[in-house]
Amino acid sequence: MTTTHHCDILIIGSGTAGLTLALHMADHAKVAVISKGQLEEGASLYAQGGISVVLDKTDSIQSHIDDTLRAGAGLCNEQAARFTVEHARENIEWLIQQGVSFTRDGVTSQTYHLTQEGGHSHRRIIHSADATGREVETTLLAKARAHPNIEMFPYHIGIDLITSRKQLGEQDNRCLGCYVLDIKHDETKTFMAPVTVLATGGAGKAYLYTSNPDVSTGDGIAMGWRAGCRVANMEFIQFHPTCLFHPKAKSFLISEALRGEGAKLLLANGERFMDRFHPQAELAPRDIVARAIDHEMKRLGHDCVYLDISHQPEAFIKSHFPTIYQRCKQFGIDITKEPIPVVPAAHYTCGGIVTDLNGRTDIPGLYAVGETAHTGLHGANRMASNSLLECLVFAGAAADDIKKQLPLATPPAVRPWDASQVYPAKEAIAISHNWDELRRFMWDYVGIVRTTERLHKARQRLNLLQNEIREYYSQHHISNDLLELRNLADVAELIITSALLRKESRGLHYTLDYPEQDNSHPPHDTIIEPRLPDHAV
Repeated sequence: MTTTHHCDILIIGSGTAGLTLALHMADHAKVAVISKGQLEEGASLYAQGGISVVLDKTDSIQSHIDDTLRAGAGLCNEQAARFTVEHARENIEWLIQQGVSFTRDGVTSQTYHLTQEGGHSHRRIIHSADATGREVETTLLAKARAHPNIEMFPYHIGIDLITSRKQLGEQDNRCLGCYVLDIKHDETKTFMAPVTVLATGGAGKAYLYTSNPDVSTGDGIAMGWRAGCRVANMEFIQFHPTCLFHPKAKSFLISEALRGEGAKLLLANGERFMDRFHPQAELAPRDIVARAIDHEMKRLGHDCVYLDISHQPEAFIKSHFPTIYQRCKQFGIDITKEPIPVVPAAHYTCGGIVTDLNGRTDIPGLYAVGETAHTGLHGANRMASNSLLECLVFAGAAADDIKKQLPLATPPAVRPWDASQVYPAKEAIAISHNWDELRRFMWDYVGIVRTTERLHKARQRLNLLQNEIREYYSQHHISNDLLELRNLADVAELIITSALLRKESRGLHYTLDYPEQDNSHPPHDTIIEPRLPDHAV
């Protein structure tokens, strides 16, 4: 028997975007938050650098907008950029009201310390040492846990969205909730809600090397697309230039803030190289830095390059980068005395489910916020520390929009999840093998530098893989690993399709077959229409 839960707002994802929306709505409605792992586990927790906001008197709103547009390589929605930047300060003040502690200029200082990162023309990154995401996530989670109108469901993963078109045969589609797998109890549940919010983060795990945690498998993007949402700009996958290169250091990011404080990128012989690629050298936008590192590694046949901040005073390094210092120290690297070996890794999904400035998707009753969404803010390349800002601003905007709809209508009854025609899998080796194959060919063929031939090879491999996944999915009981593999395959399809459609190099999409930007017409987003009705649920 399938358990059914009823709430006013169902939020799928418990990162900064999901928790912010939950807290904004909790005094007005009954909120359920599901998370497929521990509640705090997600990309938000590991964000090191900070949040971009205009606080310094020498800075300006227009300067922040201009920097964002410049980094986005002509594809940012200027309205979205202005909306985000203009609402930055009030959202930082809201975080402070919630209890988030940001680093100050000194022990007795009333002003906050601001750092500078790639693409920014001013110091405007407010931070909590080098663990801003952890400070924000744990503070918001503590608030959410304490609120009587917020119910948390850890170790629950969304299977598919429930839509009126599929369930009731209605022409006008509407989201009614989500089928959910309770991972610990191996039980399928039905969550019914007049408003559902996708806040599941990005899809870094589609690649072999990523800075993202294991939960970043593109679940929200895949579910939204299968339900009938458009998806935009999935070719723009940001590769963070500097992840720690060490056999035992899984997915550990070396913050861009180090370069903001003067760290230099070096080859193995100690030679700097970034000044050959961009006037801003180490502070160039991330796509340029990542591509430069990739180029030098391939040119020289080296496994990594090096990031050196050892010229700064030891006390400064330990106070500003305590997490990075301690983590590197565990692997025998003293960053106060020696450079850090680094490599690029998949970091951020700039595309996603198409939304408006209120977080609304194409389907009434369904919102998307955070990395899952495509708001138009990032264009072809996200500027450093605009990601947590986007989570805050658009979660707040979505909450304001939902409040205008109160009281919310109760959705109609729907069919429970039907597992009568499937049987338990005898072994899981097929899922594990397909997972590894997918991530490896995405890294080899759809990575930092692409070609049309490589993309077609990736598509051929993916087609075979998807046929196996669909067959397996139709015959066996679902599991967390199977659902994640299915979602990653759908996201990989969106990335490859988008990359093949863009016949130019722009921002994070760089192809040797079309190395220049196509400026013969206004830049355009890559929009992928949903495949219906086969993928609808």
